[in-house]
Amino acid sequence: MKKNLLLPLVFSATSLLSACGQQAATTTTATSNFDTIYNSITADKIAPPLKTLASDEFEGRLPTTAGEKKTLDYLVSEFKRMGLKPGNGDSYLQEVALMEITADPDMTMTIGDNTFAYKTDMVAGSKREQETVSLTDSELVFVGYGINAPEYDWNDYAGLDVTGKTVVILVNDPGFENPDSGKFQGTTMTYYGRWSYKYEEASRQGAAGAIIVHETAPASYGWSVVANSWSGPQYGLVSPDKGASRVAVEGWLTLEAASRVFADAGLNFAEEKAKAMQGPYSVPLEQTLSVTVNNTYKASTSHNVIATLPGSKKPDEHVIYTSHWDHLGKDEGLDGDQIYNGAHDNATGTAAALVMADAFARLTPAPERSVTFLIVTAEEQGLLGSKYYADNPIIPLDKTVANINMDAMNVLGKTKDIAVIGMGKSDLEEELNIAAKRQGRTVTQEDRPEAGYYYRSDHFSFAKVGVPALYAKGGSEPYDEETAKYRKRTSVIVTGCYHQVCDKFRDDWDLSGISQDTQLLMEVGYLVANKDSWPQWRESSEFQRK
Repeated sequence: MKKNLLLPLVFSATSLLSACGQQAATTTTATSNFDTIYNSITADKIAPPLKTLASDEFEGRLPTTAGEKKTLDYLVSEFKRMGLKPGNGDSYLQEVALMEITADPDMTMTIGDNTFAYKTDMVAGSKREQETVSLTDSELVFVGYGINAPEYDWNDYAGLDVTGKTVVILVNDPGFENPDSGKFQGTTMTYYGRWSYKYEEASRQGAAGAIIVHETAPASYGWSVVANSWSGPQYGLVSPDKGASRVAVEGWLTLEAASRVFADAGLNFAEEKAKAMQGPYSVPLEQTLSVTVNNTYKASTSHNVIATLPGSKKPDEHVIYTSHWDHLGKDEGLDGDQIYNGAHDNATGTAAALVMADAFARLTPAPERSVTFLIVTAEEQGLLGSKYYADNPIIPLDKTVANINMDAMNVLGKTKDIAVIGMGKSDLEEELNIAAKRQGRTVTQEDRPEAGYYYRSDHFSFAKVGVPALYAKGGSEPYDEETAKYRKRTSVIVTGCYHQVCDKFRDDWDLSGISQDTQLLMEVGYLVANKDSWPQWRESSEFQRK
């Protein structure tokens, strides 16, 4: 750990207002110990909870397992120690009703004359509450990107009846590989590019099955991530119709497997994909698909954790910080290491939330509005914990001022910039600019907007119900030459360990980037909690308060 990178940032309350300019002077309350508390957030404070949450003892933090119980006990004990109040009446927990469905991995998928192996060539599952779900000789139809978006004048399902059929779908959206076409938002992924949308739309169209073709660049992750994330126990929120409104089978094919299917239909995959980029497109694949998914399923209960520091003047109005405590658990079928410790994803964000909560609790006076920490479950299963909360809010949405999210934080050392995921969506970026200026940093757009990260973490659940939500973390410009060297060698490891058992806490991690971002995001929330007005969505944003 390069402690020499942690430069002291000592300001008086007066100098803080001066550094932030006139806007800060009108949006914050002078706090006698803010600077002391701000500077108490260090890498040395981040390391202990991070190491604890990512330890083998927590068994990979899979919802509804012994790992969840250990995680909840730890988080609740920490919030109690800090003096934060229970956020749900007299409880720190919110029950989240889940349906756990596990597909038997002893399955194959046949398409035409091809037999594809589970996890090697394909993954498949079902969100229906049935012991056996089968597709037998289901006609295959290629539906391009599988998008129905009136605002973009795009409908791949136009004129099609896919009832009882299986649709084959490209990942991402048409702008990704054709950025100069003016289609969608160029290389910046829209929600229409997310796998979750594609299954939802196929279900609305009445399809029996939906298969996405995996490609690493447009998906933004390799096949191993798909194989690991879509196998084993899969969770969904309990639905009244027991999943009947969803496609019977949803899954993925490797690019190699899909290319064989297209070739057998007398088609070239690359050529058909090129046609799909130009405009709404579909073509029958003149083959049928058969697969049987044998499920074990059970209703289960997981938990969100919620703790509140009451505001000094407007306690009924809340700024909510989110992170997710869950990860992938363990896989006893693996040789050697079997635990997905999830150190980067997302013990980092949860550790930062704990350190920040402790810092807020030591402010005198407390911020004018309440500051609430919501540590959610089942993010890895499709943002389920935050979605449940947004649908069943403990704090009324019309009293929820803003959401600030922390996920997979920066373990690559301090940076000169701070990257906004989904830049330009809300005026929370005004407070972000103030906090960044204090650290001498610039606010930039994320490096890879094409990856659709704005739709892949828990702030999205708040955005969908109209709450201005900010997701920002360490940028790409290293603080100095030494950090650049460290960043270059460490980024390879971090990238390669995403959703793998090697995502472990490492003693040589430079956590100064996490402490830097934790300080910054604390100040953003502090400014919002003391500002007279509420943050708003920008007019160009697709999200507005309901």
